[in-house]
Amino acid sequence: QQPQEPPAVKGLSLATKVRRTMSSRVHEAVKAIALCHNVTPVYESNGVTDQAEAERHYEDSCRVYQASSPDEVALVQWTESVGLTLVGRDQSSVQLRSPGGHILNFTILQIFPFTYESKRMGIIVRDESTGEITFYMKGADVVMAGIVQYNDWLEEECGNMAREGLRVLVVAKKSLTEEQYQDFEARYVQAKLSVHDRSLKVATVIESLEMEMELLCLTGVEDQLQADVRPTLETLRNAGIKVWMLTGDKLETATCTAKNAHLVTRTQDIHIFRLVTNRGEAHLELNAFRRKHDCALVISGDSLEVCLKYYEYEFMELACQCPAVVCCRCAPTQKAQIVRLLQERTGKLTCAVGDGGNDVSMIQEADCGVGVEGKEGKQASLAADFSITQFKHLGRLLMVHGRNSYKRSAALSQFVIHRSLCISTMQAVFSSVFYFASVPLYQGFLIIGYSTIYTMFPVFSLVLDKDVKSEVAMLYPELYKDLLKGRPLSYKTFLIWVLISIYQGSIIMYGALLLFESEFVHIVAISFTSLILTELLMVALTIQTWHWLMIVAELLSLSCYIASLVFLHEFIDVYFIATLSFLWKVTVITLVSCLPLYVLKYLRRRFSPPSYSKLTS
Repeated sequence: QQPQEPPAVKGLSLATKVRRTMSSRVHEAVKAIALCHNVTPVYESNGVTDQAEAERHYEDSCRVYQASSPDEVALVQWTESVGLTLVGRDQSSVQLRSPGGHILNFTILQIFPFTYESKRMGIIVRDESTGEITFYMKGADVVMAGIVQYNDWLEEECGNMAREGLRVLVVAKKSLTEEQYQDFEARYVQAKLSVHDRSLKVATVIESLEMEMELLCLTGVEDQLQADVRPTLETLRNAGIKVWMLTGDKLETATCTAKNAHLVTRTQDIHIFRLVTNRGEAHLELNAFRRKHDCALVISGDSLEVCLKYYEYEFMELACQCPAVVCCRCAPTQKAQIVRLLQERTGKLTCAVGDGGNDVSMIQEADCGVGVEGKEGKQASLAADFSITQFKHLGRLLMVHGRNSYKRSAALSQFVIHRSLCISTMQAVFSSVFYFASVPLYQGFLIIGYSTIYTMFPVFSLVLDKDVKSEVAMLYPELYKDLLKGRPLSYKTFLIWVLISIYQGSIIMYGALLLFESEFVHIVAISFTSLILTELLMVALTIQTWHWLMIVAELLSLSCYIASLVFLHEFIDVYFIATLSFLWKVTVITLVSCLPLYVLKYLRRRFSPPSYSKLTS
């Protein structure tokens, strides 16, 4: 504060008065931002929280801000940067430090926390030095526009900040006399003690204060996801994945974010769905939107609710044809509703990605939920199927890990079916040859060992297989499009594996019956050894890229079978398997069962190579 001096000129006096009025308004705005929040400063020394020591010294180097929202922390950090620092807070008081080092003490009389329904929060404090009682409030511009006194710049400035991609908050205050506050407190306590309609009565009492408040300032906070979302969305678009953005931001902010993140490309038009309130308006707006092609859609939550109420099928049909959809002013329940409708109407799999507590319902509703663990907290991360620390990791999660997981699961599941169906075919052929007698082909340890130590390691080593390197999968997201067609796991591939199983089982069994010697035990030795070798060779045929563990698994299984022959003398003639006759018969049967498949695979790769082989050659 400058000392008051007698002005020499009347104009100079007026200019000084205007400057001081502006200075006081800026001071009030900064003080409001520093007081109206739920942030608590915590002081840590050598990793141990020491609040008592903090109350004595308020050391800046040891202070850490804790809050439920990163936006709150960002605002308090800004007030610290301009000189008004939050140094202490408990349930009943707040301490601020001015640029001159003085501690300003405020008593917290009431707190009205933020809710998704009210979209605002408030606090009533008493200045200990002057005794003044002030009600501070901040909230979304849509709500605060009807609470603050009329002015001609609020709507325009909110639009300007939203077009820059900022989340806008309106900050206001109202001075209360002691009598006004005592009257409010009595009514507030009475409302909280009500048995019936308590929430409604409490809200009504609070709203009685929220009238003709003085507008102080607007604040804008940038969303942390905007920084690294652009390259990831490019990757998803090239992979053939459609992206919908569901946000609680206002229309201008959501549109700006969609443009900055390249969710909407430069060549695409944007159709902003006009605000509709009834069936007729919704019908007219849908007809206007139907006439546009290759156009991104931006729609508010209120209009979306009206459209889904009267024209759910028509709206979803049109929206699913859009290259991108942005839904702004969406409540958490609406986000979950949109995900559920996409699943029901399109039959497609949905993946919901969010980073805040308001995204939890959407994440849990989707087929696959991904939570981004960041400044918004860990609520989304804990509720999701997968947790990532940065949005850009979503590209690798889908293009590399997701693609490999799908292809490996398809190969493994079909190979397990082939393994079981092959031995079942052999039993069926054996029983039919011997007049359908109920005689098992393999008994005891043979049938158990076949499903465990003899074939388990190679079959499950298929989970290490990959067709292209991770770098190539990220560089060419178009490879992901093949998965959208469902070709690795379909009725066609299942029937092919069934035919292969029947062919190989029949060849092995009939070959063993044709070439066996005078004793039944020779049939068992020839067919079982051929079966084991066939399975090992089929694993090798299925593998795209060899891993050293795959080679170990193949050799280990073969070694286990050869070593166990010493103990299986009651099922297999040990002396017979050491003869040349046994070796050539097993070799012939194995070649007849596997060689045609190897030839077909070579011809297919030669004349109709898959898309990934062109990138690896």
